[in-house]
Amino acid sequence: MIRKHPVRLLGALGAALLSLAMFASLAQAETPAPGYSQFAGCPSPKSENPGVATCLASTISSGNLHLGNKETKITVPIKLSGGIGPEGGPISASPAGGLSKSKQKVEGGVIGLTGLTWLAELLGIEALTLYATAELAGVPSVQTVEDITLPLKVHLENTTGVLGPKCYIGSASSPIMLHLTTGTSGKLTGKAPEYEFEFEKEILKAKNGKFVDGTFTAPAANGCTLTLFGFIPINLDSVIDSVSGLPAGSGVNNTTQNYSLESVAANLVYP
Repeated sequence: MIRKHPVRLLGALGAALLSLAMFASLAQAETPAPGYSQFAGCPSPKSENPGVATCLASTISSGNLHLGNKETKITVPIKLSGGIGPEGGPISASPAGGLSKSKQKVEGGVIGLTGLTWLAELLGIEALTLYATAELAGVPSVQTVEDITLPLKVHLENTTGVLGPKCYIGSASSPIMLHLTTGTSGKLTGKAPEYEFEFEKEILKAKNGKFVDGTFTAPAANGCTLTLFGFIPINLDSVIDSVSGLPAGSGVNNTTQNYSLESVAANLVYP
């Protein structure tokens, strides 16, 4: 039983790691049993989602997302929790779960993204700090550890609103479609995790795993608007695309995701 358990859960959790893939329930989240608080984001199969068989909690500790000629390092851990059915599939979450909005600082800031050096004179370099946040752009597909598809969009944010509130790379109609694997993808090779099993609580733990994708394409920027003096809008989509090398075809982009996870039967979390 334990030998089959890791493969099934790892495939489902792969989507959870990047990013990624939560659909929040409108119901009030139940409280997990003592010792299972890390699974608070998992829907209760009794009152929230009867299809949930396994609860999971995961963390992407480090890695990168390279789009076009720009790379963002993952330095702020991305935490995600939810639940899956007995054979994997879509990941669902209670109101307490989902994907953390972990803002990653982008090297070079707004000027590096747009090439508009005069913005530093107008606003000051400290006002041009840039952050990137990965968000779900569609429904993820989870079959096995070698078959994980995750559609994303990257929200580009600046504290002074230089890019506007809706500046993204990718969208629901044109997502960044990741196909993650612990094997080989393009020039990258991942790493299967190391498993541990906590017998007292029956929690499966996976540590030091690495997912990669070196073959996905990157779409164009959209919704990026600079408003000068509070009333003069300037669309920056084409400027960002030109400076950042977007859209970019397969072989140009890549991602590496170093992760750990915990998973357990839902009926133990909600007895």
